[in-house]
Amino acid sequence: MTLRHMKIFCAVCDSDCNTTKAAEKLNMTQPAVSLAIKELERYYGIVLFDRIGRRLQITPAGRDFLEYAVRICSQFDDMEREMKNWDTIGLLRVGASITIGSQFLSGYVKAFYHRHPGTEVQVMINPSKRLEKALMNNELDFALTEGNLHNPAMRYETYMEDRLSIIASPRSGLRQGQRLTLDEFKKQRFLLREKGSGTRTVFDNAAAAAGVSVRPIWESASNTALVNAVINGLGIAVLPHRMIQGPLERGLIITIGAEGMDFRRNFYIVYHKDKYLTESAKVFMDICRTYELDYPLPKYNGLY
Repeated sequence: MTLRHMKIFCAVCDSDCNTTKAAEKLNMTQPAVSLAIKELERYYGIVLFDRIGRRLQITPAGRDFLEYAVRICSQFDDMEREMKNWDTIGLLRVGASITIGSQFLSGYVKAFYHRHPGTEVQVMINPSKRLEKALMNNELDFALTEGNLHNPAMRYETYMEDRLSIIASPRSGLRQGQRLTLDEFKKQRFLLREKGSGTRTVFDNAAAAAGVSVRPIWESASNTALVNAVINGLGIAVLPHRMIQGPLERGLIITIGAEGMDFRRNFYIVYHKDKYLTESAKVFMDICRTYELDYPLPKYNGLY
């Protein structure tokens, strides 16, 4: 007994117990359909149809068998459809570092759902180093990070340019657009992201390149906490420029510069070099690459 036998049986039942009509639906000969029914009856030792005159009538045993056959064939068809279309209706596991996850990822996922409503996106938002570990353990299909960790097992693709801005309170005595000397810069109270974050790595690299050593009075994994601290005059912070547009336009903060400090950086699509990328993963990545062209950029919406 095979799945083919059950499908033939279901087709006969769907054709008003007419083997000729069932054969036409299945693109088979009528004798082949009748043989499949007889093989089922011999296999189970039951009568599925009464043969009265030239018509078939399903028996009580046949009705019980039909319930099982319909359920089994339906589950098999579901499995076939899902496995053959896994690239477009399966599960996509995406990681993002804190800044990308808090500001961009929801927009990427929303745009992706419009194209692939049948695919579920599972998200992990963590610092870049944790995402790298998850990629190594195959817990993610790919990740979006602010830092290039230079792991030889990974492939890195730049998908967006970004820069950090130095922000201060308008009540700090500093002026919008003011450019500090390195000595003036070093004397500030620094409110920085935590060690290991992409934002902090960019700051530390720029400071080292300029020969500047600072000791932050605040370290936080929360961009919101740092912006609020600046608004309340507790010091200066260095954060992604896109994130500070809202409070900057409202006059809650100002941006300043520092001589010899370069805070440009890139966002990366990262995946293991041996990872098979499904079509849905490729579509999601393409959305990330073109998002700035197709959609408005998000603005910081934290509480002040």
